[in-house]
Amino acid sequence: MAAAAAVLLSYGSDLTFFQDSWEFLMNRRDPSVANLLEPHNEHIVLIPVLITEASLRLFGMESMTPELVLLVALLLATAALVFVYARRRIGAWPALFVAVLLLFLGPAWQDLLWPFQVGFAGAALFGMAMLLALENGDERWDRAACAFLVISLAFSSLGLAFAVAAAIDVLQRRRERGPRRAYVFAVPLALYAVWYLGWGHSAENNFSAHNVLVSPRYVWEGLTASLDSVLALGTIFDEVVGRSKWGAPLLIALLALAAYGGWRRRGFFAGLWPVLGAAATFWFLAAFNFGPGREPYSSRYLYVGGLLFLLIAVNLLRGVRFNRWALLAGAALTALVVGFNLVPLREGRDFFEKQTVLTRADLGAIEIAGRSVEPTFLLSPEVAGTVFLSGIEAGEYLQAVDEYGSPAYSPAALAAAPEEGRTHADLVLANALPLGIETDLPASPAAGHCVRLSAGDLALRPGETTIHFRSGGEASVQLRRFASGEYPLRSVGIAGNSTARLFIPRDRSDRPWLLGAEPARGTLVCRG
Repeated sequence: MAAAAAVLLSYGSDLTFFQDSWEFLMNRRDPSVANLLEPHNEHIVLIPVLITEASLRLFGMESMTPELVLLVALLLATAALVFVYARRRIGAWPALFVAVLLLFLGPAWQDLLWPFQVGFAGAALFGMAMLLALENGDERWDRAACAFLVISLAFSSLGLAFAVAAAIDVLQRRRERGPRRAYVFAVPLALYAVWYLGWGHSAENNFSAHNVLVSPRYVWEGLTASLDSVLALGTIFDEVVGRSKWGAPLLIALLALAAYGGWRRRGFFAGLWPVLGAAATFWFLAAFNFGPGREPYSSRYLYVGGLLFLLIAVNLLRGVRFNRWALLAGAALTALVVGFNLVPLREGRDFFEKQTVLTRADLGAIEIAGRSVEPTFLLSPEVAGTVFLSGIEAGEYLQAVDEYGSPAYSPAALAAAPEEGRTHADLVLANALPLGIETDLPASPAAGHCVRLSAGDLALRPGETTIHFRSGGEASVQLRRFASGEYPLRSVGIAGNSTARLFIPRDRSDRPWLLGAEPARGTLVCRG
């Protein structure tokens, strides 16, 4: 657990907010009933919104590290409960291997490094607590299980999978412990139904007859994705873990072994059915709501999928005795898998790092534009270099910065940022200010203070500038401010022997814009 915490905090400490996190930061900063209970996609997000609001008030918006620390704490606690759950079934050393596989489940890098996934992490933690509480077998622990399930559902709708697990556990023990225990799952589901009727029904979803019909295939692919992630068989690209050729055959072999074991034992242990029910509920609900970005191999599904797969495995192995050689082989295999799974974790971290550079640079540009930018200005993917900032309105963002501080690069930090970030900062600035340019004007006499361009750049200050092209042929105006390797802004196709007029609004930075032109020879730049 200490090693996992060190790795995750080290990888995530320099990152910033990403994608859906901005919806909470921009639109749910105040603890109104609507902000707390409105669904996000199809999920209830009561506790994640409260966490965001508390973090803003305690720590501000400059860093996501406080939320990352909480996420890591939830992941560690979940692994500890998985260890306890597995130790009751297969012994301490095999349980340790299971917990370690979960701690370093690299293909689930979104869940391990992105604090927004606290919804899944919290629902999984309190779902595990509920399963363990039900095993203790008395009324006090049943009440605790009911409370844990309520909390799990308040983190996200993933809690529905654990509600099904609770229902199966209660119903299969109704003869020995009576039907009165139904409140364990009935009360949380009733509260969830109240939320759904009041707020959740308004959520957009992709439920369709087509998704229902193809759901068995989706569930199968989800199970193979879980196996791939647990055994480090998949590869990573963008946000999806690639399928391996081994996942499906291995899953078929494991199912055959499980069936054979059940036949030899004349049945399975009772603890298997609740986790099977949870896994089926999770994957079928995901299948019914399938859409772009919700593939079964998506990284954010693999933590829950891997967790449920491991719980199924330890229930199938319950009662098996492992000798010393089996334990040594298990330790070696676990170490090998962890080593391989650190690769997709690192690659996921690299993805977040790239997004962090673009996010801080683009938002830094909006802050530099300041009052010049329209409040409704949005960061389009073409300008921002990423699709994950398109929901941020400049006015709302600047208001949040005034209240809680800035996660963006300062002008000095932006000047030292990676080139891709500086390039897109120039594009954002040009569109946010915005820069104004008129081209293909007829040639006119030079007026004002004029400078003849040479091969280098010419520094421009705010105000109006006129560029006179004296040579024939096609011409272009080129601009950059923070970028150094290229000109992000080009106005091409300007007729030769003509005039272009450029207006640069004033903003919060003293850094000049740098003007280039083609052809430079004979071109005259005049300040009016």
